[in-house]
Amino acid sequence: MRWMTMAAGLLVAARLLAGGPAMAEQAVTPADNAGDERAGYYYPAPQTEETYVARAKTLKEANRSLRLGFVTGFTKGQLDSPTPIWFAIYAKGAESDEMIITALEEGKIDTLYRARGLLAVLTAMARQLPVFQENGLQDWFTFFDLAKMLGFKKVTISDGKTYAHRVNIE
Repeated sequence: MRWMTMAAGLLVAARLLAGGPAMAEQAVTPADNAGDERAGYYYPAPQTEETYVARAKTLKEANRSLRLGFVTGFTKGQLDSPTPIWFAIYAKGAESDEMIITALEEGKIDTLYRARGLLAVLTAMARQLPVFQENGLQDWFTFFDLAKMLGFKKVTISDGKTYAHRVNIE
């Protein structure tokens, strides 16, 4: 339940979320890093990328402040937990619309499979949020749908050393 409190208060303003069903592109392709000024500073240049076509719509309340509030609330939940923090979530860009997830320990999130594993855990956490459950979306929406609702345009996940993967959210 402590995970649920990390973001629950930040989405109270959310109303009706869903559009029609959509499908994610499953193909992982080599990343196009042209114009990615954060590559090499916050994470190594992503080796791969994919596109997730969200089932959710961006909330009309979604703005830089809401995205920063989500990240702050999530981090506060981590800090309040007795479990050591082994990854960080933060937002970058002029509108804070790029979510970055970085491992803080050696050997974490160092493969695409481990990155997807963490994203699956984050999906399980998101599905516990009242905004998903009250709208009957807990078995339909994913962490990427939550990111879309908040107005994030991409999620980059990295081991903080040599590996990074980018998910573009449409």
